[in-house]
Amino acid sequence: MNADVALVTGASRGIGRGIALALLAEGFTVHVTARTRFEAEAQQAGAAGSLEGLELEAAKLPGRIVVHRCDHGKDADTERVADAIRAGGRLDILVNNAWPGYENMVEDGDFTWPQPFWQQPAWRWEAMIGTALRGAFMMSRAVAPLMISARRGLIVNISFWAAQLYEGNAIYGIAKAAADKMAADFAHELRSHNVAAIALYPGLVRTEAVLENAEYFT
Repeated sequence: MNADVALVTGASRGIGRGIALALLAEGFTVHVTARTRFEAEAQQAGAAGSLEGLELEAAKLPGRIVVHRCDHGKDADTERVADAIRAGGRLDILVNNAWPGYENMVEDGDFTWPQPFWQQPAWRWEAMIGTALRGAFMMSRAVAPLMISARRGLIVNISFWAAQLYEGNAIYGIAKAAADKMAADFAHELRSHNVAAIALYPGLVRTEAVLENAEYFT
């Protein structure tokens, strides 16, 4: 195990889980957040993935995992995680991956994801803008001083080509464009402190949500 420390938000499933496992494989201490703590909760909700399941996978890897049940829609939860990170005195990488709004792509048998903006459910805006973007900003805001004092660190916002091109959902495009701009402006303000910020485009990944709705992506 090396001395590097990372924080990956939204790591119970999908891209966040994959990033956390990759960092653990490299020997990082990885703090992970998610709303779903136990597999039983995930099964009851009809969802895939939990922090408990991630812990089981992590046990086979050289790194150390630290789990935090956290709803990034609640600033107090985000601050509680930041307190734990600050107590450790080090953070090298923050990955802002928590991004609600993909759930319930099918509502009452209707695939609402590609509908025009005037037919989009309002909850999707609140999830992707009010929760996801705010959560990424608040988490970055909370831990950036730790990176600045160490004069090293990397903030990563998980984004997608929808930030630049139309990808079938206006809310998604708006949210990812904002994530890109957030990373760009963070980078500008952090440059003199030797801290970097980027937006990372993983592309279309075979996540649980994509596989669940695979028939609509063909």
